[in-house]
Amino acid sequence: MTNQVSSPSGSDQPLEDRVNNRSQRPTSESFKQFMASNWAADTSQLPDADPSAGYAAARRAKLSAAYPGERLVIPAGPLKVRSNDTDYRFRPHSAFAHLTGLGVDHEPDAVLIMEPTDDGAGDNGSNHAATLYFAPMAGRDSSDFYLDSRSGEFWVGPRPTLSTMSARTGMPTDSLEQLELAITKNSGPQAMGGIRIRLVRQVDLNVEALVDTSRINTSQDLEASDALDNELAEFLSELRLVKDEYEIAELRKSVAATINGFEDVVRSLDAAIAHDRGERIVEGSFFARARLEGNDLGYDTIAACGNNATILHWIRNNGAVNEGEVLLLDAGVEADSLYTADITRSLPVSGKYTEVQRSVYEAVLDAADAAFAAVKPGLKFRDLHQIATRVLAERLSEWGILPVSVEEAMSPEGQQHRRWMPHGTSHHLGLDVHDCAQARAELYLDAELEEGMVFTIEPGLYFKNEDLAIPQEYRGIGVRIEDDILVTATGGESLSAALPRTADDVEAWMAKLRS
Repeated sequence: MTNQVSSPSGSDQPLEDRVNNRSQRPTSESFKQFMASNWAADTSQLPDADPSAGYAAARRAKLSAAYPGERLVIPAGPLKVRSNDTDYRFRPHSAFAHLTGLGVDHEPDAVLIMEPTDDGAGDNGSNHAATLYFAPMAGRDSSDFYLDSRSGEFWVGPRPTLSTMSARTGMPTDSLEQLELAITKNSGPQAMGGIRIRLVRQVDLNVEALVDTSRINTSQDLEASDALDNELAEFLSELRLVKDEYEIAELRKSVAATINGFEDVVRSLDAAIAHDRGERIVEGSFFARARLEGNDLGYDTIAACGNNATILHWIRNNGAVNEGEVLLLDAGVEADSLYTADITRSLPVSGKYTEVQRSVYEAVLDAADAAFAAVKPGLKFRDLHQIATRVLAERLSEWGILPVSVEEAMSPEGQQHRRWMPHGTSHHLGLDVHDCAQARAELYLDAELEEGMVFTIEPGLYFKNEDLAIPQEYRGIGVRIEDDILVTATGGESLSAALPRTADDVEAWMAKLRS
């Protein structure tokens, strides 16, 4: 039943309907009939399967093998309100994107359900049959076509039909009207012959309500059920630790677009210097490239100049870009497939590093190079951090900044060098900029590197203006160098190697672009 909130004047118009008052939409029967008439017939052919479809099917097969006999529910998520009736651009949950192969061209509120079957009787010999549920395009004979500002074609553009989405994904599709039955039918404790449900939580509250209500109605232990859901989230995160050929190709695309964005930023530096919020010029320049070549930003751009570069996640980007300072640009383009790059360069605004800036830059570069040189299958992921930070500790000691010996600093009881680099050196990269974040420590931090893993190497040094533990000449300098690394059979490949890294190369590259 709709809640109705009366105004002081006695209006009984539902509160949620009042946002439509401004539209002055005609509701006469003659208008409805007129709107439903004289539209060209749809003569388009069904599309070919998406390039990602076969890879997504293989991922679903791995998931199926882990949870035979259980119903798996993976929502894409709803639209999210930015302000009043204005939504953010839709982006699906990464687990949904990974298992369907769908990037930006599908519907909010969609849900992937993997229904258990007899062993081997499911899709491609698996234990499950997958169906994609979503709201299909409303016909032009429907008032939703022109009245629904969230999903009507007149407002938001063409939407796929069930048959179109089935052709693209290689999966059966059905309307969201059938979702409740698909989730709840025959659900219950396995000991009583029911089907146990696992759900990716914290994505879609409506889907959670359906699942939880079903569990309550069938007397299931909600705390135990939450544990099952957590296990599913963990598995889906770990499923992404090693990338397949499609994923690696998409990451190469996003890296290439990101490098183009860095070039755009260098070309915009004169305009940035001339503006009192020059960091916004930098941010906007990169964002334009992200929208031109990809879906969006993979994360909010860090465009940090001078002392702002010592703030690890500086995204206000409202500062000046000054001659003589270092601009730390940490940015990534998200491809239409939703795979993102994550690259950082620390650029001298004037085009030339000062002596101290160059010294700091080359220390960070040495740390990054040392970690990259060690990359190979079998190396522990955590070792990358130890290798890089030891180099930084040695440089800090050489400069007389480190208050203890390098060995004491590197010990678990020391760590004094971390004052100037408090973050980790690496993180996995993929659909999320910090990919695989729900993976267990033994499969992430303590895992051995495997061919097909993609991660960053990003050491840095951050010397704040207010840091009295360092000499004056270092204060206000923040440097990070970050590249995207693919583990190969014999070592590592830097996917972002085309973007200059050495101090000399950076200066020459900037001079060429600004000329």
